[in-house]
Amino acid sequence: MAALRNSLTLRAMNSSAPSSGIRKVIAVGASAGGVEALKDLFQRLPPDLPAAIFTVLHIPPWADSHLPEIINKVSPLLASHPRNGEHVRAGRIYVARPNCHLILDDSTVQLTNAPKENRNRPAVDPLFRSAALNYGPDAIGVVLTGALDDGTAGLWELKRRGGIAVVQDPREALHPQMPNSAIANVDVDYIVPLNEMAELLTELCRSESGNGR
Repeated sequence: MAALRNSLTLRAMNSSAPSSGIRKVIAVGASAGGVEALKDLFQRLPPDLPAAIFTVLHIPPWADSHLPEIINKVSPLLASHPRNGEHVRAGRIYVARPNCHLILDDSTVQLTNAPKENRNRPAVDPLFRSAALNYGPDAIGVVLTGALDDGTAGLWELKRRGGIAVVQDPREALHPQMPNSAIANVDVDYIVPLNEMAELLTELCRSESGNGR
C-alpha cells in the first residue's frame, strides 16, 4: 500500500503541467466490458503523454465507482474523479463520477446533473460533444466495448468539427454493439485492437496540434 501511495504521489507531481501544455484531449467511452478494456488501454500509455484523458464508463447512479483506483494500479498516468471546475492538466485521466455527466468547458472539467442520455448518466455523448465544441481538431474520441449505441452521435459531432474518431475492433470487443454502431454511422478514422490503440493514441497526441493550442 505504501508503494502505491508513493507511486500516486510521483505521478501527481509529474502531471502538474498547466492546461496550456495539452496538445490533445482524448475522450473515451465504454460500457459493458469496459473495466478490463480501459485497464488494457491505460496500462500501455506512456507517462509523458501530452494529453488529458476523459473517461465515461456506464455505472448505476447508486453504485460506488472504484475505477480510478483500479486504473492507478496498472497505469503510469494518474486517474481520479475530478472536482467540478477543476483545471485540466496533461498526463491525467479524469473519470466520470456516478450520476454526473462529465463535460469539458474550455480548460476546466464540469460535472452536471443534466437529464440522462441513452438511458445513462454519465453518458458518452455529452463528453464527446463537449470535447468537439471546445477542442475541435485537437479532440480524439474513442469508443470501446459496450451495449447499444451511446457515443455514436457524439463521435459524429466530434468528426464534424475536425476531430479524430478511434474505435475498438468490434471483433475483439466483449460487447461489440457500441463499436459497431459507431462504425456504421460515423466516418471512423481508425478501427484497431486494444493492443495497438495506446501506440496509435500516443502518435496522434504527439503530432502537430490542429488549432495551435
